[in-house]
Amino acid sequence: MQATKIIDGFHLVGAIDWNSRDFHGYTLSPMGTTYNAYLVEDEKTTLFDTVKAEYKGELLCGIASVIDPKKIDYLVIQHLELDHAGALPALIEACQPEKIFTSSLGQKAMESHFHYKDWPVQVVKHGETLSLGKRTVTFYETRMLHWPDSMVSWFADEKVLISNDIFGQNIAASERFSDQIPIHTMERAMREYYANIVNPYAPQTLKAIETLVAAGVAPEYICPDHGVIFRGADQCAFAVQKYVEFAEQKPTNKVVIFYDTMWHSTEKMARVLAECFREEGCTVKLMWCKACHHSQIMSEISDAGAVVVGCPTHNNGILPYVAGTLQYIKGLRPQNKIGGAFGSFGWSGESTKVLAEWLTGMGFDMPATPVKVKNVPTHADYEQLKAMAQAIAKALKARL
Repeated sequence: MQATKIIDGFHLVGAIDWNSRDFHGYTLSPMGTTYNAYLVEDEKTTLFDTVKAEYKGELLCGIASVIDPKKIDYLVIQHLELDHAGALPALIEACQPEKIFTSSLGQKAMESHFHYKDWPVQVVKHGETLSLGKRTVTFYETRMLHWPDSMVSWFADEKVLISNDIFGQNIAASERFSDQIPIHTMERAMREYYANIVNPYAPQTLKAIETLVAAGVAPEYICPDHGVIFRGADQCAFAVQKYVEFAEQKPTNKVVIFYDTMWHSTEKMARVLAECFREEGCTVKLMWCKACHHSQIMSEISDAGAVVVGCPTHNNGILPYVAGTLQYIKGLRPQNKIGGAFGSFGWSGESTKVLAEWLTGMGFDMPATPVKVKNVPTHADYEQLKAMAQAIAKALKARL
């Protein structure tokens, strides 16, 4: 395994996980991911973060392609989640570092994860600097992006930001820099990562970016712990701009309709709704829960202005795929959404009430009465769906 040179004295080491297909509950198919660590050579040679435990051999091999791992003086652990810190015990054994730097909450997480006794751990504070020799690094805490212990490391002279989970993307590729990958692929991968991991912490995201900008952090290299490195001032500005957009969650004219169906009646209703929204000038994404992973649905919802959910009544409630998707979305706390509900039933008809309760519980505005249909929809029922789509579209356009 060979390290990748970023600039003189800075190397990307770590591992590509080509086979990973699940990450924090969201699907990585077909992209996989990476576990990035960064080696900085100086009077005090320093490794920033590690990798998932099973990739410790690849990490050590990557380091060895640059220097003898025993020459590493410092470790900086920015985040203790095990995809980044899992190989920490192996690195300590191999390198015998003089010091291990982490945040105050990182130290607590390190203790509870590894129950160490004699590691040379030193806590660094927000804004604290550390001289490595010719280079100086400044640490900034970025709590809840996406763990309480998270922090980033900034090299002002070199304009390199080692950003941990911020600006990450799950991309397994031979290319290691953003300018080697189509911009639309980068944006989609960033959005999927943000929507399914960072979205609950949108206020913290905006605050962290504001803090970094105020501190003069204007990177020409952003080095995240997942995915590829942003290279060049324009590429880095693009990454920051996108994160601000994701966090602001401003409404768009996009409508996501997701549903499950039993005997195709709810599916017919969903297809009619999609056409009605299209006629209203909305961008529509129609998604069947059995064909689309819940994380794919959440990724589409992230930049939607309206979310309309359909399900037939099942055992006086809703079908499991819809319930699971709603539970997943609720935990990620999407904001500024308009909601709608519809469904068919055979004899009891509770599903639309359950769906409406889910959506209002997530803070979605509900400008239209849910539409429910007994057994098979008629043209009269389709007129109700059209009226619902018109009401939702009108409310959506008023927000744009």
